[in-house]
Amino acid sequence: MATTSRQRKRGHDPESVLSIAVGVFNERGFDGTSMEDLARALGVTKSAIYYHVPGKEQLLARALDRALDGLFEVVADERATTGPAIERLQWVVRHSVRILVDRLPYVTLLLRVRGNSTTEQQALDRRREFDRFIAHLVKEAAADGQIRPDLDPALVTRLLFGTVNSITEWYQPGRGGTADELADAVLKMTFDGLRV
Repeated sequence: MATTSRQRKRGHDPESVLSIAVGVFNERGFDGTSMEDLARALGVTKSAIYYHVPGKEQLLARALDRALDGLFEVVADERATTGPAIERLQWVVRHSVRILVDRLPYVTLLLRVRGNSTTEQQALDRRREFDRFIAHLVKEAAADGQIRPDLDPALVTRLLFGTVNSITEWYQPGRGGTADELADAVLKMTFDGLRV
């Protein structure tokens, strides 16, 4: 009971533990982060962390799910599945930028995983599923004559989301524009060159 009271005084709940852990993972790398590092960042003992999670792998899984669940909410939306392919693609790109800005530390962590554990491998599998959805939209838009047919849809997908994902490397909330401003710039820059 004393540990729980101490955690409440320090303001730690599962959400704050996850948020701080993601910051440490992004700073030190997941493999380079120990439970002791996390405890130090949280200002608690290692045993206090175990009150919230069985270990750092579960923190990683929760963090990666936070990023991926946002992306899958976007592609599950009706606006991503009905209407002209080019409009659906633009909608998905716009809202992917919003998810990235809204969940920046989580998406940053997702983009750094390399498949070194089962948790990371599962996250990469989900990312590939998202990429396949995008590639399918690009192919549809090309087949409909809405984007240039001389561009390989797989390459377009990589370049389009390479642009979106690069935002994690330089964006700073409050200094890099709003999510809508970023999305407008990405859409203008990319789709003006893609459209027939």
